[in-house]
Amino acid sequence: MTYSLIRKALFSLEPEQAHLFSIQVLKYLGYLPSFYPPPENKVNVMGLNFPNPIGLAAGADKNGEAIDGFAKLGFGFIEVGTVTPVAQDGNPRPRQFRLLESEGIINRNGFNNLGVDVLIENVKKSNYRGILGINIGKNATTPIEKSIDDYQICFRKVYQHASYITVNISSPNTKNLRTLQYGEALNSLLKTLKSEQAELAKRQGLYKPLVLKVAPDLTYSEIESIAESLLRYKVDGLIAGNTTLSRDTVTGLKHADEQGGLSGKPLHKLSTNLILQFQKNLRGQIPIIGSGGIHSVSSGQEKINAGADLLQLYSAMIYQGPKLIKELAIHIRTNKD
Repeated sequence: MTYSLIRKALFSLEPEQAHLFSIQVLKYLGYLPSFYPPPENKVNVMGLNFPNPIGLAAGADKNGEAIDGFAKLGFGFIEVGTVTPVAQDGNPRPRQFRLLESEGIINRNGFNNLGVDVLIENVKKSNYRGILGINIGKNATTPIEKSIDDYQICFRKVYQHASYITVNISSPNTKNLRTLQYGEALNSLLKTLKSEQAELAKRQGLYKPLVLKVAPDLTYSEIESIAESLLRYKVDGLIAGNTTLSRDTVTGLKHADEQGGLSGKPLHKLSTNLILQFQKNLRGQIPIIGSGGIHSVSSGQEKINAGADLLQLYSAMIYQGPKLIKELAIHIRTNKD
């Protein structure tokens, strides 16, 4: 069955229903014995050997329920989450909206997940042995001044189960979360987690990279400040970036005025510029994972040329299907070539 027929069926459902159905299908796919290794286009980043530079972005599989299924789609790495210390429902429904004309998606999910312990159990049950990122966040009920506690809890719990850990401080759907991207709040968070990382690496005998995920809605001075903090604390990687609050590229479209973060094709130029600005400020010392708006080989290559070492996608897969993953994995040429 071609993906155009599958998409027609999925798009007849409300977006969140379609997502939940897709996760169940991918869970079933994961049980099937057939397995084709991901397309080979090797790259070494953060001391990890990736079979190809194309990854699944966080948000697709929040609870790690369908890791084995996603692994069969050709990804070179998978990132699950965002996960919080305890389960939470997230924001009221409806909270996902398709912008069909622009191949965009707006969501205001709010870190809906079953909690870090459930995710860890799902990871342990998985047969996947590739590179797995685990994306961590804070609970909505945790005061922003206590948010470091939530990140520490999650970091400690997921450390031994992850290939790398991503700290998500850039979702627009958790109140005040993005304030953690700035100044002393960011420095305090990075200092604490780098100390935690050093202790866990010593105790477990294995160093796991720490990655920061930032928003695309940053001014140049904010990018400079964040880059300075990343370099100061020797953070291992940066994901640039998350969804945007901007609606400049979708003005007038149905659902464009919905609150939440915009992802998909309309985000491409903004996220590519974010990569370019961070690359200038990080001076090649910290690898960048490009995320946001990748919808073709040429758009992915633009991000690599701007300074990304790896790429992540999610929204474009909803519109185009798994074939895009393999096209990117085979044809993208990284700066490591």
